[in-house]
Formats: sequence, C-alpha cells, structure tokens
Amino acid sequence: MALVLDSAAQDLLFREARTANTFTDEPVTEEQVQAIYDLIKYAPTAFNQSPLRVVLVRSPEARERLVQHMAEGNQAKTSTAPLVAILAADNEFHEELPALFPHFPQAKDVFFSERAAREQAAGLNASLQAGYFILGIRAAGLAAGPMTGFDAAGIQKEFLDEDHTPLMVINIGKPGEDAWFPRGPRLDYDQVITTV
Repeated sequence: MALVLDSAAQDLLFREARTANTFTDEPVTEEQVQAIYDLIKYAPTAFNQSPLRVVLVRSPEARERLVQHMAEGNQAKTSTAPLVAILAADNEFHEELPALFPHFPQAKDVFFSERAAREQAAGLNASLQAGYFILGIRAAGLAAGPMTGFDAAGIQKEFLDEDHTPLMVINIGKPGEDAWFPRGPRLDYDQVITTV
C-alpha cells in the first residue's frame, strides 16, 4: 500500500466525498467549525501567510441577502443549507507577517509593499487554504457544496470590504436526500503526470 492513510479515511476525504446539493436540517455547530479551523490552519502557504477569511452566514436576514447574489442555480441550495460560509482573500494579509513569519519580519515590506503583489499572493494562498477548508469539512463528517457562481462585487459590498476578495461560497451540512449529481469523470494518471 503506497498510502499511510487508512482506506476509510481515504474514502471520507477523497473517493466517496462529493459536492452536496441538498442537506438535512441538522445544524452545524460553532464547535464543529472551530474544530475544522483548528485542523486546516496548518495548510501550506508562502511565507506562512494566512490570507483566508471566512464569514459564516447564520442569520436568516444575512442568508436572504447572500442568496440574492448567488447564481440562479445556486440560490435554492444556499437558502436551505444548515450553514453557509463565504471564503475570501484578505489583501492586507501582510500586516500579520511579522508575527507569522518571525525569522524574516521584513518580508512584509520587501515582497508585499505593492497592492498588486498582495492581491496575487492572497488569491493563490487563500485558495490553497480553501482546499484544506473543504477537506476539513469532510473530516468533520459533513458535506461541502463549494460554489463560485455568484456576483462577486455584490458579495464584497454586502459582506466584506475593498480589502477582501470573495473566492467561493460553501454550503455546509449533512447531505440530504438526492444530494449528489452523478460523479463526473477524472483524468487518468498518464494524462496529468509527466516525468522529466
């Protein structure tokens, strides 16, 4: 066996995990979200930057505001999921670098003094963290329904500010009835991996 992770964990995190489109009404607790974050905060990033920011949409009023910015095909499932999270990149992440990268605190100014450099780094590294966030949801025994079909400018104005760029919206909960679309095909190893 080439993998150390046991088969049940492989199935939970990868093989059997799917994007959920319906959910039960079982709530997702604050303790579950805390446990997810405490697991995924170790995602690898450049300079140990941590640009991911998560807005948990819990109140009915906030949910209604969010649904208005979702693509039509994403509205119903977003309105009924037990929890919805907006994942965003903090373009001012560099302010925390002296604490997060203490052996080279000057990285804040040497590499990230320009806004364009920060936005590029924040988008890439927050996306890495977002992938881990999805795995963390699965590790908690929950299903994730990540979506990028939304009005980004509307969500930014409604829930964030100009320093935060929305990356995705994730519905979270226990999968409901008919939660899964048929699994799409994947590329084979030889189509992806090249050795030089």
